[in-house]
Amino acid sequence: MSPLLAGVLQLLALVAALALAHRPLGDYMAGVYSSRRHLRVEKWIYKAIGADPDTEMRWPAYLRGVLAFSAVSVLFLYVLQRVQGHLPGSLGFRSIDPDQAFNTAASFVTNTDWQSYYGEQAMGHVVQTAGLAVQNFVSAAVGIAVAVALVRGFARSRTGELGNFWADLVRGVVRVLLPLSLVAAVVLVACGAIQNFSGIHEVGQFMGGSQQWNGGAVASQEAVKELGTNGGGYFNANSAHPFENPTPFSNLFEIFLILVIPFSLTRTFGVMAGSVKQGYAILAAMVTIWIGFTALMMWTEFSHHGPALQAAGGAMEGKETRFGVGGSSIFAVATTLTSTGAVDSFHSSFTGLGGGITMLGMQLGEIAPGGTGSGLYGMLIMAVIAVFIAGLMVGRTPEYLGKKIGTREIKFAALYILVTPALVLVFTAAATALPTPGHSTLNSGAHGFSEILYAYTSGANNNGSAFAGLNADTQWFNTTIGLAMLLGRFLPMVFVLALAGSLAGQRPVPATAGTLRTEKPLFTGLLVGAVLIITGLTYFPALALGPLAEGLAS
Repeated sequence: MSPLLAGVLQLLALVAALALAHRPLGDYMAGVYSSRRHLRVEKWIYKAIGADPDTEMRWPAYLRGVLAFSAVSVLFLYVLQRVQGHLPGSLGFRSIDPDQAFNTAASFVTNTDWQSYYGEQAMGHVVQTAGLAVQNFVSAAVGIAVAVALVRGFARSRTGELGNFWADLVRGVVRVLLPLSLVAAVVLVACGAIQNFSGIHEVGQFMGGSQQWNGGAVASQEAVKELGTNGGGYFNANSAHPFENPTPFSNLFEIFLILVIPFSLTRTFGVMAGSVKQGYAILAAMVTIWIGFTALMMWTEFSHHGPALQAAGGAMEGKETRFGVGGSSIFAVATTLTSTGAVDSFHSSFTGLGGGITMLGMQLGEIAPGGTGSGLYGMLIMAVIAVFIAGLMVGRTPEYLGKKIGTREIKFAALYILVTPALVLVFTAAATALPTPGHSTLNSGAHGFSEILYAYTSGANNNGSAFAGLNADTQWFNTTIGLAMLLGRFLPMVFVLALAGSLAGQRPVPATAGTLRTEKPLFTGLLVGAVLIITGLTYFPALALGPLAEGLAS
């Protein structure tokens, strides 16, 4: 079997698995977030944190809950790293330096999981499990909660109430992420991923020196790392490491985990909004972009230019032989079109255009299908923009799901799509203009610029993957990427929740003959076009200086 055919068959199997899971998981999540019933364990949690889950919140109160919980999480994780050297189970590792502790705390709380450290050489069992793994659950649940609040904004009328943040957070963890992660962890252990709390041990000699590895609760963290579109690996090699991702089957299974919740949330949206067809329209836009990017990536990486690539069956540099070009290409697109950032190959070693595809996937806003929750609310914001553009074309007030998109709503949507590119481009410009940050790049020229652009694109979009040639463990990059992650996560949430509150307070508008049918293929095409054009106009000059220049020169 040719490597290309193997890659295509893997893609078809993945599509079939996602299609089978879409409806039952989407309906289940809709039931979770619409239920008035509280499980006993949830009641214990509400009592412990002093929350009343039945109290409805308007958008400012909902936002305060998001920000307060996240601020406490950042502080807790920062302190945990700073005292690691005094904790049991630290494996002898010292406490983390202040700038790196801030960067890591910001990273995992914002669902980015950017890692400027070697996991197996820096973090002990307590920090990994009680700190990083816990944030993998709750940061993903926060994203889903904000998405559900926006869906309620479309579904409700003449009220400013969006639900209860604490109830949405707890349900997301207890009823969605925990049970799915448990099943996924068992599958990964069966595939060969490790799950233990062993210490550091020597495994043999390597190039004249000893080689040492430590164990850990890897399978359980790997499961939620992918399901919650987190991405932070137990080991520096991430999902390219055989302890995390042992076989081609586990590789395909991890891709499935990355995509299953974001794609299924479109069904949740349709059910909660009272129109399943609207959910299918959003799903169709996501799938179109995802399939297009995957096909383009496989084409660039399978193109045979020269005898070395022909002998290898594709561009194998930086890729694991057990996954091949096909599996690595599918994984790379899945992890950058979502906010996952996990890697089973090194994106810096992809072809020039292949590396550009991973970067462009993040610059779209990671909405195809995007992160857990963040992908859905990001695509719904783009749907509001698309409806507004269509309204300008025909000269009437735009409407979406029975809600008018007026001046207030379009301002919130515009601010949402502007804030992340501003963070990426401003920080990239500063890093390239100043002398010190440039010393962290391994390469010069277009690829060196791509390393910096990729880093801030990944941080501000809460992805977490990196071009491996960049040494980001410096005070400059730890601090600025940390700020980019925090601002890139929470500023957009402000505008999402403000938009949700504005929509929930409106009266429903009856559909007329002039209303744009947003469940039809025409709107799906308009939505895909709006996503690509807005992103292209925003980032093309920067991309032309980096991956495009490198790709055209090769």
